[in-house]
Amino acid sequence: MASPCELHLGGIGRRKAEGILETVHAEAMRIETKFSRYREGNIVDRINRADGYYIAVDDETARLLDYAAELWSLSDGRFDITSGVLRRAWTFDGSDKLPDPDQVERLLAHVGWQRVDWERPTLALQPGMEIDFGGIGKEYAVDRAAELVRGDVESCLINFGGDLLALGPPPAGDDGSAGWTVGIESLAGGTAAKRIALTEGALATSGDAHRFLLRGGHRYGHILDARTGWPVDNAPRSVTVLASTCTEAGMLATLAMLMGAEAEAFLEGQGARFWCLR
Repeated sequence: MASPCELHLGGIGRRKAEGILETVHAEAMRIETKFSRYREGNIVDRINRADGYYIAVDDETARLLDYAAELWSLSDGRFDITSGVLRRAWTFDGSDKLPDPDQVERLLAHVGWQRVDWERPTLALQPGMEIDFGGIGKEYAVDRAAELVRGDVESCLINFGGDLLALGPPPAGDDGSAGWTVGIESLAGGTAAKRIALTEGALATSGDAHRFLLRGGHRYGHILDARTGWPVDNAPRSVTVLASTCTEAGMLATLAMLMGAEAEAFLEGQGARFWCLR
């Protein structure tokens, strides 16, 4: 998951807790191994190396591709799993080093879900194109792990790099609250701008706290508009969304960031419960 992952359990014995931990860990590793673009030989690697040839995919991969296509449509092309090639131009290390606009423009020739030939169960990318499930994979992993242990726990919090889901509150008296205390990081970092007592459901955050560029007083966040290859202007610094699943929360948070100045209006239109920091 490329980030710290945690599992909090309450009200059960050590042996059962260790079994649940093993289940969650194994599912996280399965998804990481299968869908990470950094792993050689997995389905993503085979698709990206196919050089225009068709690749047949399994049902799970097909569902993620269908979901990615839906997000592309909902966002009018702003969210696009083929936009990962833009990382060749952008390095969000906190410096002031912006990419050459010509390089970004050249890479955009290899971006665009509309260029993908996808009809279950086969997919073909044009030569030079890639897919990357990084924008949805972590939230999907949280939901999958939760489904595997849901019937075995009454008090559980799964947290994969800040994308998290609660299955019941902590045991009474553990922290003096009615739910798991979850903090939304402040813009200054290191402190919580907001604390939420979470008893059921999922929270996901999208923002530029740790990956950005800063030049001439302008902050460039790492979330790129796939249509332009550049960060979105006037986006919130951070968007956190509460939803029934982590996949839904993450989708809404990311799409809101891509809406820029219209982020809050977009989330209000979706009827979402959210917190935006600017």
